[in-house]
Amino acid sequence: MRIGFIGLGVMGAPMALNLLKAGHTLTVHRVRERHQGLLEAGAVAADSPQEVAEKSQVIVLMLPDTPDVEKAVIGADGVLSGLQEGSLVIDMSSISPVVTKDVAASVRRAGGEYIDAPVSGGEAGAREGALTIFLGGSEAVVEEAMPLFQTLGKNITHMGEVGAGQATKVVNQIIVGLTIEAVAEGLSVAEASGIDAGKAREALSGGFASSRILEMHGQRMVNRTFDPGFRIRLHRKDLGLALAAAEHHGVELPGIEVVARQMDKALAKDWGELDHAALFRLIAERDV
Repeated sequence: MRIGFIGLGVMGAPMALNLLKAGHTLTVHRVRERHQGLLEAGAVAADSPQEVAEKSQVIVLMLPDTPDVEKAVIGADGVLSGLQEGSLVIDMSSISPVVTKDVAASVRRAGGEYIDAPVSGGEAGAREGALTIFLGGSEAVVEEAMPLFQTLGKNITHMGEVGAGQATKVVNQIIVGLTIEAVAEGLSVAEASGIDAGKAREALSGGFASSRILEMHGQRMVNRTFDPGFRIRLHRKDLGLALAAAEHHGVELPGIEVVARQMDKALAKDWGELDHAALFRLIAERDV
């Protein structure tokens, strides 16, 4: 297929490369020096989202935040300006479920189809084509696009109509955020008690405390290696979406309010580009 890809970040670039490896023609936007490998593998650079849309049957977005998606799709020289009749826009960013429905409506009025497909799994999942993907869209459109999602992920679930994928991602980020904070607090107490944090992590992996977060992010904490991964500033953005959704639905999120404050402290220390496992430093390295 002729695929356009907008958003070549930490996760977007390896996702785009996996689509190339699967044999698709790829047009990409905002190519930087670090993306030369994509061009060498056969991707073609475009000067605008409009040009991406003009050359593509499917346009994939993997952008940092809600305003970025709005600008790329409905802004000047955006996707809608070049959208072909019957083309499919797939937004794999993590953005507001409310805005998702508005953007989807704009795409449909322009003659296209829309799926929201936010992901979980971090850089490793993107690189390995093993992402967890939450899909929102009509059953027929999702079924037609499923081979593309199977190139990018392993655990793929159709959650419902447009917006359902983003709502599920909000739930995911609530649980991930709380679990990272729990692992950070637990391993900090281990160190303070004179216990080897690495040994504690291994011991806990066999019981109810076991989790993917303990396995991967716990090891980052033990090693104190906090290269992203998934950046703190992006997870804090997602927690903002979670808190907004909770307020809209009249639900209280006391735990997430605490984690959001922790992330705000990290941002105040200019740690926004570190992996979210760096929350551990706030507790374990009190002199930082």
